[in-house]
Amino acid sequence: MKRYFIPVFFIILFGCQQKEKSVTHQSLLIPEAAQQLYNEVVTYPDSTALRIQLVNVLDSLGSLDLALAQMDSLIVRDSVNYGIWFHKAQLSEKAGDTILALRSYDKAARIYPSPDVLLSMANLYAEKKDNKALILCDQVEQLRLGREYLAHCSFIKGVYYARTGELVKALTSFDRCISNDYQYMEAYMEKGFVYYDTQQPNKAIAIFNQAIEIRPTYADAFYWLGKTYEQKADKPSAIQEYQRALVLDPSIQEAKEALQRLGAG
Repeated sequence: MKRYFIPVFFIILFGCQQKEKSVTHQSLLIPEAAQQLYNEVVTYPDSTALRIQLVNVLDSLGSLDLALAQMDSLIVRDSVNYGIWFHKAQLSEKAGDTILALRSYDKAARIYPSPDVLLSMANLYAEKKDNKALILCDQVEQLRLGREYLAHCSFIKGVYYARTGELVKALTSFDRCISNDYQYMEAYMEKGFVYYDTQQPNKAIAIFNQAIEIRPTYADAFYWLGKTYEQKADKPSAIQEYQRALVLDPSIQEAKEALQRLGAG
């Protein structure tokens, strides 16, 4: 099951001002659900609002390559637009293109180094085990923006330390994150992962239960609780937690597979 990342930040795009150079797109590639909107964009190519709306629809339909192509059309018109580069970076990250995402975040940060774009970059660097994550987090912490951003910075530092095997520092960072935001579910989960990965199931169970106490409908915590009980060879408890996870979120395929593996499918 996918591990956790810092929550995605929402950014409102600024208006474009320059004329767009002609960009050819084959309408046959556009999903039917977006075809009418695409036709409106073709009719009114200078409408930034329409093109952003098309990007969002294509994103929701999973057509990320087409959405990114539309973002490139916007960039042709306004290459110094912070919001456009930020949006492109988020789409690239969602598409799994980390290199393009980092490049786009960097473009956005050079235009306007907002804390959100710096943390988005830091999060990707943390997963890549690149210590640029720590430098960017320090930069954001120096802005003194309050507990919310301190929590984000501590979480990302914890991810970096966890990925690089500095587990004591990782746990300290996750604790610092939680002290600034006790409802920061991702920090509880990452802390539990550390204990799970180091074969300390009792400590992992305690952490996942803490997460459940704070948010009783948090399906992922029940799923990982099941995995941890399975690690302990406690089959009945594992089955129970996997079943609870599926009640809360029937889409967790890994829980379904686990129940089948344990003979409770």
